[in-house]
Amino acid sequence: MSTYVLVHGAWHAGAELEPVASPIRAAGHQVYLPTIKGNRPGDAKTTGLKEAIQSIADYLAENDLTDVILLGHSYGGMIITGVADLAAARIRRLVYWNAFVPNNGECLNDMVPPHYIGLFDAIAAERGDGSVVLPFPVWREAFINDADIETAQRAYDVLNPHPLATFTDRIALKANPAEMPLAKSYINCSEDTAMPHSYGWHPRLSEKLGLFRLVQVPGSHELCFSDPARLARAIMEAGRD
Repeated sequence: MSTYVLVHGAWHAGAELEPVASPIRAAGHQVYLPTIKGNRPGDAKTTGLKEAIQSIADYLAENDLTDVILLGHSYGGMIITGVADLAAARIRRLVYWNAFVPNNGECLNDMVPPHYIGLFDAIAAERGDGSVVLPFPVWREAFINDADIETAQRAYDVLNPHPLATFTDRIALKANPAEMPLAKSYINCSEDTAMPHSYGWHPRLSEKLGLFRLVQVPGSHELCFSDPARLARAIMEAGRD
């Protein structure tokens, strides 16, 4: 039996990963689904990256979790990298699922195409509370292109506004991911166009891990909604010893 902690991406909360957690639990493992600070109900949308990272480090400590397989999706890659820097002794393996891999001093926006930065800045300026939302056409075509329209809309309706500061804050690490003495895996969904393939998740970001295990699976950026059982199998492949 292994202990998995699945860390969601931007605009999400932990509860949305429950359909993924269920098959992993059925296989005999423990699964935890925290929500990052800034995405919890009532959280200030001015939350920064350091606070967000600390919230998951605190979650591991509060639940006395050790020997953890810590997965991060998308923005969650920023979080798990920071948590590994703070609490490596609690972690057995890092798993990045189409996730950002930052080196010291990088922010998420350093790893995305300029058109996203412009879009998010404009949306945040219009909203005025520090948050950014994802326009539905971008969600439908680039994030969840492998689902029918009903699934895409149902998933979109549960998303929450995300703190823009977590995209612009620079991470502070004692060691870059490639130098961390932890086992690492990267799950790459081959139809994921949330970032253009010219800015591909793999190998552009995955190779920043140094030595890592690659698990490739068909599907979009939001496989958690379109085929959670298939994603669960990929996570277990990525997490096994």
